[in-house]
Amino acid sequence: MGKLFEVRYVAVASDYDGTLASQGKVSDATLATLKRLRLSGRRLVLVTGRELDDLLSVFPEISLFDRVVAENGGLLYTPSTLEQRPLGDAPPKRLVDELRRRGVDPLSVGRVIVASWEPHQDTVLEAIHELGLEHQVIFNKGAVMVLPPGINKATGLSAALAELGLSAHNTVGIGDAENDNAFLASCEASVAVANALAGIQERADLVTGGRAGKGVAEVAEALLADDLASLEPELARHHIVLGTLADGSEITVAPYRVNAIVAGPSSSGKSTMVRGLLERLGDAGYQFCLIDPEGDYEGFDAGAGLGDEGRVPTVEEVLGLLGEPSTSTIVNLLGLALEDRPGFYETLLPRLAELRARTGRPHWIVVDEAHHLLPPGRDTAGLAGPGDGGGLVLVTVHPARVAPAALSYLNTAIVVGESADATLGELADALGWPRPELGPVQLTAGQAVAWCEDQAPVRFEMAATRSDSRRHRRKYAQGNLGQDRWFTFRGPADRLNLSAHNLLQFMELGEGVDDDTWVHHLHQGEYSSWFARCIKDRGLAEHAARVEEDHGLSPAESRSSIRTAIEERYTGPA
Repeated sequence: MGKLFEVRYVAVASDYDGTLASQGKVSDATLATLKRLRLSGRRLVLVTGRELDDLLSVFPEISLFDRVVAENGGLLYTPSTLEQRPLGDAPPKRLVDELRRRGVDPLSVGRVIVASWEPHQDTVLEAIHELGLEHQVIFNKGAVMVLPPGINKATGLSAALAELGLSAHNTVGIGDAENDNAFLASCEASVAVANALAGIQERADLVTGGRAGKGVAEVAEALLADDLASLEPELARHHIVLGTLADGSEITVAPYRVNAIVAGPSSSGKSTMVRGLLERLGDAGYQFCLIDPEGDYEGFDAGAGLGDEGRVPTVEEVLGLLGEPSTSTIVNLLGLALEDRPGFYETLLPRLAELRARTGRPHWIVVDEAHHLLPPGRDTAGLAGPGDGGGLVLVTVHPARVAPAALSYLNTAIVVGESADATLGELADALGWPRPELGPVQLTAGQAVAWCEDQAPVRFEMAATRSDSRRHRRKYAQGNLGQDRWFTFRGPADRLNLSAHNLLQFMELGEGVDDDTWVHHLHQGEYSSWFARCIKDRGLAEHAARVEEDHGLSPAESRSSIRTAIEERYTGPA
């Protein structure tokens, strides 16, 4: 399958009649190409309106496929085990009897489907209506298929991919007729063979030059050659919105082949940018794995959380959650010592690479505090990135402190914070890109700069996020900030030496010290200075500065005001 992380399409789902087969038969040349595709590690799913017995009678090579969706989504078949799994209720006997009474012929009854041909469609619809059934009628080049509500080729393919542990975002769909619309639309890339109906061709991402089986072989050859990389420009419908440019147009990022870094000072909006990106990736059905060393994303509901300050997640737990294609994962490493976190990441990443080589997932790996997890000087064998396949995001305050082996994969940068020009310069030096010719770039809250390699940086307004923007991060509230960032209550005569290691201790000590000590530090402006310099929270610092300047407040009132501001931002519900 080539290098790890570089295969986007790991499954091919094809219709049978008119697509894979002509006149009910599949050519030897097409079969030979599909066998080569299987040898590349890809999985094959057949999606057909035929009943299974009928299909088996005309297609003896069915074992070439990992799963067969028969009866237009009503039945799932596993050739390797011969297992049949109905995906809907059996046809109502009273419907079958009524259709026979009305002279509908031919009439075929499967495990889930009832099928006939035009011109019996009006009779079928009248019978369904008069019997008060919810069944639907689906057409396919003259065929009239009756199925339970909600059953179609798309739902059948979804069931097949779920059994295989694969995502529709890693699937190419190929079809030719009306009943293929739903399943083609569900696939990352949709292909119409040259003989497909005009409406199918119009909606497809690609139309083959060859008809039927020759067209399928054409797609297989393209997958073997370059994983359909040439189709990338046609897939803009999958792009993820980052925000809005000055002219009102959207700025987007492709969900594949993008390796990005999000950089800027503390409290400048990096986590807001990342949260918004991950929310929209999740909404679109892409799977991500977020490595969260400091617990900054605790309570972020776009993914399932693992670990906390008291328990370190295991690699097997992470892989277990990612085994479900629809589940994204947030790996909290707060319970792991700082010096042990890079080793955990180096152990996890090869396992993620293995999973991604087999399944194409997780689609995105996001590394927060990348300068901690990927410091320079460590064994670069453990820093293998996703290569040209993309789907890597590094988030850092210090781009220059990230291992060059990791930076070498990047092709996109997103910068936040007031002095964006300085950050862009640091990024250029770290990435080895020419420095952009920009003057001072001052960003306001909610703004960012996007910079792609070989393109000029552009400013944009970040798209809104659903998640709560309050800073309730545990590392500031309960963690140890480090001795150089502690706040020490000394009082007007330096009689005390009470150090707060975090905001919770600050509140506790602030409540306990005498009024003279509290007011001394208050009137010196030391609370707002600490919040700005060590907590990196401009909003909290501004609130404290207003309290410090209001000399009409009593010590109890000023304590209460600052405490309330801290609780709202750090310990409120996520």
